Amino acid sequence: MPDFLDRAHDLPKLGLGISTEYGARRRDGALDPAALRRREPSYAGFLEVGVELAKGLDDDALAWAAAGLPTTYHFLDINLDEPEDFDDAWLAQMGEAVATLRPAWLCGDAGLWHFGARDRGHMLLLPPVLVDESVAPMAEGIRRLRDYTGLEVLPENPPGSAFVGELHLLEFFAKLAEAGDTGLVLDCAHLAMFQRSRGLPPLTAFDGFPWERVIELHIAGGREGQVDGLGWVEDDHGVDVLEDTWTITQAAIERAVNLRAVVVECERNPLDAVLPIFAAARERLPVAFTSAAATSPSTPAQARR
Repeated sequence: MPDFLDRAHDLPKLGLGISTEYGARRRDGALDPAALRRREPSYAGFLEVGVELAKGLDDDALAWAAAGLPTTYHFLDINLDEPEDFDDAWLAQMGEAVATLRPAWLCGDAGLWHFGARDRGHMLLLPPVLVDESVAPMAEGIRRLRDYTGLEVLPENPPGSAFVGELHLLEFFAKLAEAGDTGLVLDCAHLAMFQRSRGLPPLTAFDGFPWERVIELHIAGGREGQVDGLGWVEDDHGVDVLEDTWTITQAAIERAVNLRAVVVECERNPLDAVLPIFAAARERLPVAFTSAAATSPSTPAQARR
């Protein structure tokens, strides 16, 4: 098999898109992906579907897929470094969801989605322990999932208010991408949280990072808080994007030569409230990035069972 940087040339250009997960639109006034696409097609070039297989796919995701529109699959229920998570029942369900969505690739936060046995609605999300010993088991999970689906599996840097381990987050994910022969999703909001937690400037460790492996960026709002003098940021996917997030976004766009997709994560907010975020994101992107986006993703390989 060619290495990832050779395979990356065949990945479709999806442009600017939106995220959703099961039941996201049940909140009053929450974003309707189809309505955004009708109003501003360039803001909704694709739909990133967050999937917890115990819940399945909701009507919004099914309708989008039925229309033949581009998707990506964002897993919400697997710890990549735990072999027992790759059980036959989960793999079969995942294969069915892939067959329905026909995503351009798989992605998801490479951290701890659950502690102990996987359970419906658990949805714990913690970052990995940032040490060298954590890299190989997670890389093996990436390779296993890629072999099963025939799709690229792009790990994402998770959020956190505290991080354990001596490695910088970008250093850890550089090692993971190399060991897993894969690309990356860089969540700019999550990285801003990490840099703040370590007392670092927003662009720390950018030099030497394998930007050619960054295929997708995420932009999202964050709510600042403080408890007993300890500052933190909640990854609330709201409409207030931190300035540090925009700083990281701009610098990442300038460096990510193989960038294929940018997701604005704002699924539980009113349409009119999120339009300024999309506009700000588009202003930072080359005109060709959104205008030349694919109208449909490449056909994925059939999931092997």
